[in-house]
Amino acid sequence: MAWIDSLFKRMHEVGASDLHMTSGRKPMLRLSGEMVTIDEAPSLDARQMSQVLLEIAPEANATQFEQERDTDFAYHLEGVARFRANLFEDNRGPGGVFRVIPEEILTAEQLGLPPAILELCKLHKGLVLVTGPTGSGKSTTLAAMVDHINRTRRDHIITIEDPIEFVHQDNQCLINQREVGGHTESFKRALRAALREDPDIVMVGEMRDLETIEIAIETAETGHLVFGTLHTTTAPSTVDRIIDQFPADRQAQIRTMLSTSLKGVVAQTLCKKVQAGRVAALEVLVVNSAVSNLIREGKTHQIPSMMQMGARQGMRLLNDSLLELVASGTIAADEALAKCVDKGGMRSLLEGAGIAFASSEEVSSSELGGDVSSAVDMVEEPKSALPASPGTEQGSRDGAFERFKQMRGR
Repeated sequence: MAWIDSLFKRMHEVGASDLHMTSGRKPMLRLSGEMVTIDEAPSLDARQMSQVLLEIAPEANATQFEQERDTDFAYHLEGVARFRANLFEDNRGPGGVFRVIPEEILTAEQLGLPPAILELCKLHKGLVLVTGPTGSGKSTTLAAMVDHINRTRRDHIITIEDPIEFVHQDNQCLINQREVGGHTESFKRALRAALREDPDIVMVGEMRDLETIEIAIETAETGHLVFGTLHTTTAPSTVDRIIDQFPADRQAQIRTMLSTSLKGVVAQTLCKKVQAGRVAALEVLVVNSAVSNLIREGKTHQIPSMMQMGARQGMRLLNDSLLELVASGTIAADEALAKCVDKGGMRSLLEGAGIAFASSEEVSSSELGGDVSSAVDMVEEPKSALPASPGTEQGSRDGAFERFKQMRGR
């Protein structure tokens, strides 16, 4: 068993989403959205950290890390979970960030995805995008959508990921999952190859560059359903981001292509619950003829107004989703204000609903730390001791792992 496996087991047990390893510093967990130091864990020096990280890295990624000083891969701990790993080097030395990818894929029903998103899963051609900042749960939502298709349709699905996160088992569909760096050289190369592999549906983990975006649009135009992700915060900004990737002399052409190929955008952000945990607020754009015309004519600033009028089609703005979460008592009003893009509009909605909120946008330190401090205070004896740091014996000098605090949300 790798030295770091015990850390992975413990972070999975306490419900942490991420593990941060930095040379010369104690490991930290992201728990209920907040960073928490693991006080009883050892601080590893650069040599020890390199040993720990490279112990679990595939050979190709270890070589890439030695040459380029960063690399991405997936690590599977049997019976626990998969982890998305990023190794890097900073001014302190080697480091790594590991995100939990649950072995069980949450269904659309478990996530509470609205019917409009499930309708997008019924399409047979076009481009559907799931967007949001890093760590907003895009992969979880996209996995649920692919899982829904896998249970309700008979199609050939190709996924292109870096790395493969959620592993899908064939149900009604045949699913081929390809990993950039392991099974293919790049997103754009795999996407071009996919057209020769008789796909019905192609899922592109990240649309990182102009060429990948262009091929994805072309693939959607040729009669395939394409799912992809972007790091944008709203549906209208997603349209602008795609168009702005292209030179000015091509933007009119891309607008026309996008107006016919884009079928929907799901923009999401994760919010801290009043109780422990986090919940996604979703903005949903369904591209109808009116929205298509706005995209073609370069009037994306009018899309929010069209979304307000499209509630019957399942469209919703991020602020509306946030208001629902506040009204149901799931999140606090100040959390909604912190996570919204249109703060003036959010304040107006809260005032109209008679919901009180802090006049300042800053949240007090007590509000920020509530869940985390409780988690740190509620220490239980772990089921088993964790190993000493590399190069030491159990129970030896500074850096030995004696016990690990088990943290739980309220």
